[in-house]
Amino acid sequence: MRPRPGDDASSSPLRGLFEWWEHSLRVRVITTTVLVGLALAALLGTVLFHQVAEGLVDQAVDNAERDASQQVALAQDAFDSTDRRDDAGLTVTANDQVQAMAGGNPEEGRRVLLWPALDNDRDSPVQGMGVGGVNVGDLPESLREALVRDPANQQVVVVPMELAGLEGPVTSVVVGSRISLLRAGAYDVFLVYPMVREQETLDLLRQLFVAAGLGLVLLVAGVGWLATRMVTRPVEEAAAVSQQLALGHLDERLPVKGTDELAQLATSFNTMADSIQLQIRELRSLSRLQQRFVSDVSHELRTPLTTIRMAGEMLHASRGDFTLPVARSAELLQQELDRFEELLNELLEISRYDSGAAVLERHPEDLVAVVHGAVEGVKTLAARLGTRLDVHLPAEPVIVRMDGRRVSRILRNLLANAIEHSESRPVVVTVAAEDQVVAVSVRDHGIGLDEQQQAHVFDRFWRADPSRDRTTGGTGLGLAIAQEDARVHGGWLQVGSAPGEGTCFRLVLPRGATYVVAEPPPPVGPPPPAGEPTGDDRVPPVVLALASRDKGEV
Repeated sequence: MRPRPGDDASSSPLRGLFEWWEHSLRVRVITTTVLVGLALAALLGTVLFHQVAEGLVDQAVDNAERDASQQVALAQDAFDSTDRRDDAGLTVTANDQVQAMAGGNPEEGRRVLLWPALDNDRDSPVQGMGVGGVNVGDLPESLREALVRDPANQQVVVVPMELAGLEGPVTSVVVGSRISLLRAGAYDVFLVYPMVREQETLDLLRQLFVAAGLGLVLLVAGVGWLATRMVTRPVEEAAAVSQQLALGHLDERLPVKGTDELAQLATSFNTMADSIQLQIRELRSLSRLQQRFVSDVSHELRTPLTTIRMAGEMLHASRGDFTLPVARSAELLQQELDRFEELLNELLEISRYDSGAAVLERHPEDLVAVVHGAVEGVKTLAARLGTRLDVHLPAEPVIVRMDGRRVSRILRNLLANAIEHSESRPVVVTVAAEDQVVAVSVRDHGIGLDEQQQAHVFDRFWRADPSRDRTTGGTGLGLAIAQEDARVHGGWLQVGSAPGEGTCFRLVLPRGATYVVAEPPPPVGPPPPAGEPTGDDRVPPVVLALASRDKGEV
């Protein structure tokens, strides 16, 4: 046995989120909208950021090229006007020009490096010098090689560089130009322009894009929540009204507001509910008329049946005085009168179930004794058909709070059917019990039933083989009544079978009136060969639920 499944407080948060996602349309719509908005904001922000960054870099490169061209031209004029024979003056001029190109604030402005060209093989009187902490090793080697290949034009690269006075690598524009010093040969002038302000602009833009993206996501989430609320609120109202209709409150209707699609849906829903209510009322009326008709006819037939039975019993008692055909007719009349009376009793019982007037009289009774009594009642039939009854009962009493008359009727019906269809093979009856549930299985090894026949075995007036000769003269209502008897006890009556392998009926009942078997027990398998054990003889695992006391129960 296992308890009815309920809310599990120990479920993982991930499972809770998954159930929330699965059971809430609003959560799915808002989450999907937020994710799509986040993806679009990220994509749009990335594209815009790259475009702005490329624009800033292109502008910085253009400014650097123009400024470097002016600075190199001024420096070249200064070197050209220097005395060719004065090495000291040439060095002083070189230092002055480097300082002049660096400007007043080299930490934020240009960094300058004057260095002999790679193809300068002269013994230069001017050593390499720089301002701003730039070393020749910090420059890309490809830049110096490009000046060797094309000394007449500027060479530009954008690379991150470690610069004095600035934290971390700073993306910088490096412009290389060729300059000629008197008697010193070719020198390369490298002007480094740190993109500090451009980086600050990009950082500010990044923050603005992030803030704008979050704002956009929140806006999309708000719009999604508002939109889903406008759509899901009528759907939730429709679901609530549908549940009320399912519970039998047929007068519930949806409010109709406006003339939009949701209003049309509410109008269609109300029209459908009106139609269903009308049809249910008609069906209820027809059902009440049918129940009353069956009950009235059954009651009205009892009076003529009593008279006919008295006359039939007199004829049956005097059959020895009649000729052989008349005596045989008297015997057949007596048999059919018994069958007719049984049919009337079962019709009355069915009408009680249909009208909800069946009264369940529960008492603590020994199920073993009830099974034993039912077996004793069919021994004559079993002996006539040559069927052996194998009964497996617990040694101790099995006390069940039940209506013994109804349970005994279930067992007699199951046993009679098993003997009738056993083909003179053994019929096995087994009782198993646990603390709160008992199970009684009746299995034969006769002709068996296919899947389609099993689906109709509890239908009223249904027979597996109408052409088959029956010994017991059944009415076709026995199994239908047996199923109702099991249901009012809070139990289940199940069948398992296979053609040519026999049939097994299993009755599962709660031992007390406190619980009911809330869900169908596991299916019953076909019986194994005679003499072999089967798992269906044990109490199956079931789900118990608290029983609501039936007003017809005593």
